[in-house]
Amino acid sequence: MDGSNTVTAAVPSRMLEGKLAVISGAARGLGAAIARNLASKGCSLILNYKSTTSDQLAAALAAELHEKHNVRCVPIRADITSEADCAALIDAAKEAFQGPDQKFQIDIVINNAGVGSLAPLGSIRPDHFHEHMTTNVLGPILLTQACLPYLPHDRSGRIVNVSSIGSFIGLPAQGVYAASKGALESITKVWAAELAERATVNAINPGPIMTELYMCQTLETKKLLARWNPITPLSQVNESDTEEVKKLAEEIGGGRAAYDWEVAGTVGMLCSPECRWTTGSVVSSNGGLR
Repeated sequence: MDGSNTVTAAVPSRMLEGKLAVISGAARGLGAAIARNLASKGCSLILNYKSTTSDQLAAALAAELHEKHNVRCVPIRADITSEADCAALIDAAKEAFQGPDQKFQIDIVINNAGVGSLAPLGSIRPDHFHEHMTTNVLGPILLTQACLPYLPHDRSGRIVNVSSIGSFIGLPAQGVYAASKGALESITKVWAAELAERATVNAINPGPIMTELYMCQTLETKKLLARWNPITPLSQVNESDTEEVKKLAEEIGGGRAAYDWEVAGTVGMLCSPECRWTTGSVVSSNGGLR
């Protein structure tokens, strides 16, 4: 066949139409960016968040995505480190999305909620350790277990765990945080084997992202993170970057953090039907550092 007449099937822009995703930590930052990415592909969403201070943010995000992409978005406040709260989340989701035929399916689970704070060796307290392990490890386990009965049985499900480049590069004072994210990456590989006939399970490992969590860090912390910018191919600042990014790059000695939508794009890719042959992987989303 002549090349000029070859027809290439276009990837549908709403490739996730009819699917339902649960996103933890969805009210702000990377979680909100992931919600926007999946909604743009036609996915209905359960926007999970923990604190009453995020009630208005989550409601506004749900309204925004419904208006812009005509998808159903239900914000549900629940603490994913609590089995009772995870059960309540599923009950609320079923009430909102269960069809008249009583069918209810969760197609995508994004374990994004997490905590991260610095504590160098010599100052690590048991409560610091337990907070990180409970939120970053137990939380994804309990949420995924609550979703488990409702995952597909045809390999079409998608689970994405949000890890961190910190589990790889060994940043000072991140011992407990890195340990929790390393544990999540190990869990990813186990779940990929356990859920092979139901869902792919992958993790992403972003570095700094231009979100509230990053911007509220001290300048010293930002400079510490910026040590790796010279060897990160995509971190160089150019004319297309925002003025905020350019100013911050000057303050930290060059290089930039990711935009939230850049990292969310990697998650969206892993949730696509085309990614059914990728599982048990830690997919780099850090500008090429790893």
